[in-house]
Amino acid sequence: MKRVELAVLGSGPAGLEAALEAARAGARVVMVERERRIGGECLHRGTVPSKSLRETAVQLARARCGIVSPPVELDEATEVASLVGGLEKVVSGHSRVLRREVLHAGVEPIHGRARFIGPHRIAVAHVRGGETVIEAAKIVIAVGSRPRMPPQVPIDHENILDSDSIFSMVYLPRSLTVLGGGVIASEWAATFSALGVRVTMIDRNARPISFLDPELSTAFVQAFEATGSQYLHEREVARVYWDGASDVVTELQDGTEVRSRKLLCAYGRRANVDQLDLDAAGLETDARGHIATDEHGRTAVPHIYCAGDAAGPPALASTGQHQGRQAARHALGLPPGAPFEQVPMGIFTIPELASVGLDEATARARCGDVIVGRAEVLDTARGRISRAQGGFLKLIADGQGRCLLGAQIAGPQATELIATAQLALVHEMPIDGWVEQVFCFPTMAEAFIQAARDVMHQRPAISVAAE
Repeated sequence: MKRVELAVLGSGPAGLEAALEAARAGARVVMVERERRIGGECLHRGTVPSKSLRETAVQLARARCGIVSPPVELDEATEVASLVGGLEKVVSGHSRVLRREVLHAGVEPIHGRARFIGPHRIAVAHVRGGETVIEAAKIVIAVGSRPRMPPQVPIDHENILDSDSIFSMVYLPRSLTVLGGGVIASEWAATFSALGVRVTMIDRNARPISFLDPELSTAFVQAFEATGSQYLHEREVARVYWDGASDVVTELQDGTEVRSRKLLCAYGRRANVDQLDLDAAGLETDARGHIATDEHGRTAVPHIYCAGDAAGPPALASTGQHQGRQAARHALGLPPGAPFEQVPMGIFTIPELASVGLDEATARARCGDVIVGRAEVLDTARGRISRAQGGFLKLIADGQGRCLLGAQIAGPQATELIATAQLALVHEMPIDGWVEQVFCFPTMAEAFIQAARDVMHQRPAISVAAE
């Protein structure tokens, strides 16, 4: 039997960060991963593969607009695999990097299928036979998630797909229906639309990616529909079926019928816990198929934690890393790390969307008066040079225009630029600090200076009493 202070189940962003954080604190840690390579769903079937196809879509969209030449036209004879050449090299290369980090930190990786055999004990069945029993003082469940399968959508993984089987398409479809308005639905819809597919996105909600600032959602929808695709909001699906010949038919409750060659169902995800034998640990999932936790990531069983997708939305890599780190720190009795509001969120739609800190509505509700400084991407020289298709950056400051409360960005490199705002927020850099700096020219980062100046111009006048 192997006895450790912390056992981590899963090696995706949440599990990896939990294991590394605990190892940095000097704990003895094992990390159990059912796949032969480290990285979890994020690396092997989710984030990295989808972003690889997105990168191709972005480059081809630039070619189609005449920004680079020659223009490339895709059709139904285009093989999807041809658009993600070298993906295996990307995945295997990054997996090796992660394994090196794990071993260097002193974390012991164990490959096999884990299940609880008691509140503190885990049995790991190995592919080549045999079993390892682990007794852990604390446990972090970070096993990721799988697509939800709603009863009105008969997913067959050929014509009606989920986000795990979307790559099973051999050829690029002429048209695609996307059900859902969350991160996964929005990213895939944007990617295929940029590849020239006519996409119809059907969302139950009033706007997509609804946890973001409404201006970011609006920027996405405008860019998405500018490609010729369609976003249908506040619509409920009544029935989905393949017509037996060429099209998937989606019937909406308002009587609308949408036809497309393929359909992607992205109605959320459920925790990958079916084979964990949670009952043996005294745990269960909630109505949405997630494991409920408190603000520390602690489950109903105090020594067991859950982080990442298995704990529910927003199910981003960055938020999963934060949850994993917080869970490990609380499990080991360490002070909490950075607050959630300092964790950046990046959405890889086209354009990219990113946010950190408070959005405008939350800032106004919490602080009353705020000042919003704005800059348009096309007001930067780099934005014009790269022929950006719009985009903006906004800084949310307190009512005096001195302290940064949050930042939102839509446009090229948004997910890279948000790190600059994150560091300013973490280190409490005043708004004036942006203007006092010199950035490389020409870069998109100049938008920070322009937005900071906009805040400064809106500051309330200060009356000076005559002496």
